[in-house]
Amino acid sequence: MRGMTGATLTCDVVVIGLGPAGASAARAAAKAGARVIGLDKRVRPGEPVQCAEFVPLSLSSEVDRLADLAVQPIEAMATFTEGDGPRRDPLPGWIVDRARFDRTLVERAAAAGVDCRFAAPVGTVDVDGVSLSDGTRVVAPVIVGADGPRSAVGRAIGSVNRILSHTRQITVPLLVPHLATDIFLSKTMPGGYGWLFPKGGVANLGLGVDAPARGFLRVLLEGLRAGLVREGRIGWDVLATTGGLIPAGGLLPPVGRLGTRDVLLAGDACGLTNPVTGAGIASAVISGRMAGEAAAARIAGDASAPADYADELSDLFGSALARAARRRAELVAACAANRAGPAELERAWIAFEDYWTAPLDDVEEPTTSGVAA
Repeated sequence: MRGMTGATLTCDVVVIGLGPAGASAARAAAKAGARVIGLDKRVRPGEPVQCAEFVPLSLSSEVDRLADLAVQPIEAMATFTEGDGPRRDPLPGWIVDRARFDRTLVERAAAAGVDCRFAAPVGTVDVDGVSLSDGTRVVAPVIVGADGPRSAVGRAIGSVNRILSHTRQITVPLLVPHLATDIFLSKTMPGGYGWLFPKGGVANLGLGVDAPARGFLRVLLEGLRAGLVREGRIGWDVLATTGGLIPAGGLLPPVGRLGTRDVLLAGDACGLTNPVTGAGIASAVISGRMAGEAAAARIAGDASAPADYADELSDLFGSALARAARRRAELVAACAANRAGPAELERAWIAFEDYWTAPLDDVEEPTTSGVAA
């Protein structure tokens, strides 16, 4: 995991971003024989943590020894609608230590031969390659963008996340052991929800909303915290604070070209986070592995590999993300019209039958609704 020095570097595949998507892409490409450089603006992998840290049990098929990275198991999802409930549904999975999770994926990429470089912020991505802020240039025939919701790589090929949810999360003491992820639905949280995810002796307590409501995040989260303190479930102390952006518009075009270079996007960079739930770790790992394999195949001479990757990504995630984006748009519209009752809230959440069976309204969010001022 090396830092940068001024240089012109060449490789087969350059991966920008070394979170779950980027580390998975870099490792897959290297295992297939490509020479790979991975770049990340952060000083250390996985820090700061901007995640509720839940992963589904099914991710074990992609990440070896996943249980070793877990803090505690999760058995169910408990959903509260305007304080009523909970409705309890099976949800087997883990709460992981996200910093350790990311660090492990980077270590596995490095072990596969990836040159992982941190403290390496990207300045520009263009037809000439990738330029870093210190003047270093990285030249590769294939670029993989795994650089998050505001991807510089995506912007270079015109794939931009324009609808974003804004989140705020605190870590608090957990007073009562818990094996469920708690979900709080309310009309006061347009386009989002609140959550309490247990993590051993602490919990991640957070809230996400549509962009126009982001100014209310702090007060909404304080209200949620106060209620849980009164119930004796959590302590009042705030142990850590974080927040971030979540793509909420669905799948973006994940491939493009910059001059002679092929470009592939993975994870948040191509909108793979679920617009309703905010879940994105599993799709990041899966899409990263697929992008890395496609990048290596392109280097090996398969000109159709990028297009095949796009088709496979659409087949795997497209319809689910499209449904989620529409359900979120319906909820945002209902909240704006002051008609978001329990039925509307539940139709916009995956635990309820109406989410899957009710007709989809002909509602679309403005493409600028998630663009921060």
